[in-house]
Amino acid sequence: MTTEGCEALEALGRTRLSRNFFMRDFLYSETASEYGVRNFPDHPGAAIAAAAQLCTHILEPLQETFGRVHVRSAFRSERVNQVCVDRGLNCAPNDQARGNHIWDSPDQRGARGAMACVVLPWLIDQCDAGMDWREFAWWVHDHLPFSKLILYRELFAFNIAWSEAPLRLIYSRIEPEGVLAAPVTASQWIGEAHYADLLARLKSAPSSRSSSSASGP
Repeated sequence: MTTEGCEALEALGRTRLSRNFFMRDFLYSETASEYGVRNFPDHPGAAIAAAAQLCTHILEPLQETFGRVHVRSAFRSERVNQVCVDRGLNCAPNDQARGNHIWDSPDQRGARGAMACVVLPWLIDQCDAGMDWREFAWWVHDHLPFSKLILYRELFAFNIAWSEAPLRLIYSRIEPEGVLAAPVTASQWIGEAHYADLLARLKSAPSSRSSSSASGP
């Protein structure tokens, strides 16, 4: 990478997206590092605009409620995502990833959006202690303007997306896989009875949560 390229990447990383999140928090890619591919948006302004919405409306409320948001995977350039596809690394094709992990290009509907794969240490601990992970899904449904929520068993990680045209889709990769059976449309309210245990755990152990940011300076 040239000096100019390094300076551009450093400047992009300094961009503040919301109270606790900076662009740098979302740029690291293990695939990019392994294969020597630059993970830099073709359209930085578009990527920043979508990322700011994701952080403001999705990640900040998550961190305020549950504590530290640990980012596992987030922005992918078109080139990085294509490498993932070519190497069989469980990534959607570019035309499906746009408006999701590819932040700087709209999806097939023309809607801009951004997705991140995150882990909540609080959620890991509570599910390990017996909480049904579905309660978290229903809490998200009722409290966040998400577009997609895809949940995984490993670390109870999840992909969560913001979109200017939200789909309101909740999908589980935890057995049994598929769209969750309860109502998941924007016009319906699931209600606190579906996540009462989660609410009780939040009230009983507030000291277990932290307001620390996703990464260091």
